[in-house]
Amino acid sequence: MSVRKDKVMALAGVDLDNKTTKGLQNVFKRVLKGGMHGLCFSPYEEGQKPSDIISEKQIRQRMKIIKPYTKWIRSFSCADGNEAIPRIAREFGIKTLVGAWLGDNPEINQKEIAGLIKLAHEGYVDIAAVGNEVMYRGDLNERELLSFIYQVKDAIPHTIPIGYVDAYYEFVQRPKITEACDLILANCYPFWEGCSVEYALLYMKDMFNQVIKVANGKKIIISETGWPSQGEGLHGALPSFENAIKYFINTQHWSAEDNIDIFYFSSFDESWKVGDEGSVGAYWGLWDKNEKLKFSNNSFFINYKKSN
Repeated sequence: MSVRKDKVMALAGVDLDNKTTKGLQNVFKRVLKGGMHGLCFSPYEEGQKPSDIISEKQIRQRMKIIKPYTKWIRSFSCADGNEAIPRIAREFGIKTLVGAWLGDNPEINQKEIAGLIKLAHEGYVDIAAVGNEVMYRGDLNERELLSFIYQVKDAIPHTIPIGYVDAYYEFVQRPKITEACDLILANCYPFWEGCSVEYALLYMKDMFNQVIKVANGKKIIISETGWPSQGEGLHGALPSFENAIKYFINTQHWSAEDNIDIFYFSSFDESWKVGDEGSVGAYWGLWDKNEKLKFSNNSFFINYKKSN
């Protein structure tokens, strides 16, 4: 039997079970230094929340931190200062997946769509995302979302691909939305489906393969995936310092080995997310709320152990 030297990753991921915490930290640092395809950009500082105005200064500060590690960033809104994110990313040589945030407020929706169209014409949009988990939340119906997608398609340069971001299964269940998109932007979270970290990569591959079956050959991008470092577990999915490191390492190895474009969620911890996601909401970042890298930082691990 011959061993393939170019495919060293098992279906369930890299063997990390025998690694000490220090060993996991060392692997994390090597993987991070090697760079990743994309990061979901977290602009909100402590005490801020969506609808607060964010400054160019704070965007630049965080963009400077992540620049050595990512080729792309994903933004979520085109209003309240978020419209500066893709402009500043371009200054740093980072490509952009720019999102218009759609909800149940028609006035805000029009403002977001207008902002996305403007940024596209200014040359700051590499991929346009019309809405994020709108179907999952039930903020709009399918007809309303499709109307926004086609509005943007008609308004921006045809060289810019357009997609819509939602949970992977929404594309399986909604063929009209899948058809309307130039590419598929699928959120894949084994954590939110209660999968233990040991099987999480295999689970995410199954999510991805479900979308392949309905994508009709269109490019599929994993627009969000991640693992929280603290908070309450969900069935077999347990947040922890070590589990978050393992999930990041396996995700990035798979991304590189199988050429899967992944936007990791997320760059920085944001406390406001506790309201939407419970105790885990504030702990999805690779950097903490004070902009310190979490998983190569021994003091973070010590403080984490004390609080758990």
